Amino acid sequence: MSWANIIVLAACALSLYAAWADFRKFTIRNGLVLALAGLFVVHALLVGQWSDLKWDLAFAGLMFVLLLVLYAMGGMGGGDVKLLAVAFLWTGMAAAMPFAVTLAVLTVLHGAAAKLGWVGTAPASDGRLRIPYAPSIAGALVVAMGLRFLA
Repeated sequence: MSWANIIVLAACALSLYAAWADFRKFTIRNGLVLALAGLFVVHALLVGQWSDLKWDLAFAGLMFVLLLVLYAMGGMGGGDVKLLAVAFLWTGMAAAMPFAVTLAVLTVLHGAAAKLGWVGTAPASDGRLRIPYAPSIAGALVVAMGLRFLA
């Protein structure tokens, strides 16, 4: 197994840990997001795909701006925005579609489980339910990384 694959596996494990933390405490620590971003940099150095790097960074930046709009409208939490931006950095444009489709499916399933009371939720100040989004993000990221890097 190459060092690049070990970094991908470490990033998968870290994203799953972020999901578990969000699931339990509705919080995604900045250190986890920064560690995931740092692992991406290490991975980029190891694989040496510099031609794709500028597009991956531009794509993640664009997605971050769009996610900030959702955050400003109250559609998602700040931790979710940061985690999604780093997830889009990892997926890049090459695996964005499988990531988005998997994310949509997992989000619907997680939302249905929350409505049925099978997973934890918390009341928000506006009366809506707070549902941790990181488990869906992490699951979709693991699938996308598997498709992009480990295949």
